[in-house]
Amino acid sequence: MLFSKLFIPTMKEVPKEAEVISHKLMLRAGYIRRLASGIYTWLPIGLKSLKKVEQIIREEMNKKGAQEILMPVVQPKELWVESKRWERYGKELLRFIDRNDRELCLAPTHEEVVTDLVRREVRSYKEFPLNLYQIQTKFRDEIRPRFGVMRGREFSMKDAYSFDVDEPSAETSYMDMYDAYNNIFRRCGLRFRAVEADTGQIGGSFSHEFMVLADTGEDIIISCDTCGYAANLEKAEAGFVDIKKSTKKGNYRRVKTPRQKRVEEVASFLNVTHDKLLKTMIYRTDKNIIGVLVKGDREINETKLSNLLALDNLEFADAYTIEEVTGGPLGFSGPIGLKIPLYADRDVEYMEDFVIGGNEEDVHVVDVNIGDFEVEGFFDLKVVKDGDLCPKCKGTLKSTRGIEVGHIFKLGLKYSEAMNATFLDREGKERHMVMGCYGIGVGRTVASAIEQGYDENGIALPLSIAPFEVNVLPVNSSHAESMELADSIYKSLKDRRVDVVLDDRNERPGVKFKDCDLIGIPIRVTIGERNLKDGYVELKFRNEKDSQRIKKEDVIGRVMDYVEEHKSM
Repeated sequence: MLFSKLFIPTMKEVPKEAEVISHKLMLRAGYIRRLASGIYTWLPIGLKSLKKVEQIIREEMNKKGAQEILMPVVQPKELWVESKRWERYGKELLRFIDRNDRELCLAPTHEEVVTDLVRREVRSYKEFPLNLYQIQTKFRDEIRPRFGVMRGREFSMKDAYSFDVDEPSAETSYMDMYDAYNNIFRRCGLRFRAVEADTGQIGGSFSHEFMVLADTGEDIIISCDTCGYAANLEKAEAGFVDIKKSTKKGNYRRVKTPRQKRVEEVASFLNVTHDKLLKTMIYRTDKNIIGVLVKGDREINETKLSNLLALDNLEFADAYTIEEVTGGPLGFSGPIGLKIPLYADRDVEYMEDFVIGGNEEDVHVVDVNIGDFEVEGFFDLKVVKDGDLCPKCKGTLKSTRGIEVGHIFKLGLKYSEAMNATFLDREGKERHMVMGCYGIGVGRTVASAIEQGYDENGIALPLSIAPFEVNVLPVNSSHAESMELADSIYKSLKDRRVDVVLDDRNERPGVKFKDCDLIGIPIRVTIGERNLKDGYVELKFRNEKDSQRIKKEDVIGRVMDYVEEHKSM
């Protein structure tokens, strides 16, 4: 490919709309252009990187026996009603009516469609295991799309779906995908971790997220510094030391705390530490009003709470409801005397002589103990933080930031039961298929690689997914001998199946160098008149500070050594 023929509309200035580094650089380097909020056009060099990620995905999926299909992006309402997600999915599901008054949606995911396909075509246990995947456009009507292709409304996704006869077979399919995902992200040159995760809207019994480690990541990963435990913040658990519980009861007393409402204010006023306070949070759910108890220095993990109680809707109660339930205003709630179900975090069971709200304005209660009120039970309900004990080995947990690029789920019977996807087993009995689903954000993977690989000059993508592997750059395109050697190197590398571009533009050297670094080409072969007189060229690797002066006849061998080494990583 000749650089002069490429459509690469680079930018000098950072667009105002861009927030994170990948968004800024993808716009500046001519990878993408914005069409509408959360909707982007992929330009030639951006698409080249996208297609390279897709090819790695296809190769690894095919190795595991998965078969590629392509399902429609438009889906009928009826399938979503069967799975009971038409109402539950929320406003992110873009719904519309066609000319025949049929209700349809743009696919955010394809569980319903693939389940319908397989239940129609597969009847016998002999046809399992089955794993079908696609690389397809998805649409989720995000309320606040941001970060470019990282959180867009329209995006490219690889989604796969496994079907098995029983749980042990489904476990094997799940682990095959776990292995494939590790290989995919390793081959993409990413630093990543697989972490335990909540199943969210997809549902199912278990899942892992694959998180690219980046300081700009919007997700928090909790991991142990001793063992291999890792989970996202929603799923992360903390270990605890089982100490002696207080047997005290009835020693509490009410005290005036005028204008002291927040934890910090009450703790300072009563001269106690934050962990000696007990917060009582009142929630409205789709079932009833509940109270949740957590130590004053901790926060409630609402995902854990929703999963514990199998809730579809959970929100903080308004001030009117709080006063109606507790008898006191917002900020003074306490568990004593409440007639609603109370759920306590596990740490609360070990508290002694603590402070609670008095269910009356400007009143708190001190020297309270667990025996002074009743709860439904003690559960892991808090948000984990740095320094907590690991639940597996009692090591110390720490937090890092990450970007989710892949997610795998053990769905079990969630969709096959709802949609009656069955098969006949060896005895001729009808049974429901056991399912799994597995997603990768393809564009998000490219953006995440940029979040990990950049400097002040631009993008520094891994060789396996860079738009070009090598840039042959003659300093003076009007110098015949330089262009002759450049063309020879270019053709030799092309013959060896290297993805190479020849910068034949009649531009200043500085412009060429800046463009090469900005768009993220890993290898640059520079041909200058002065070096060429001595039989040398300059070899520069994007991830190294200094260039190397090497003999012109050695350049092909050096480049091929680097390409082969990094392709096998």
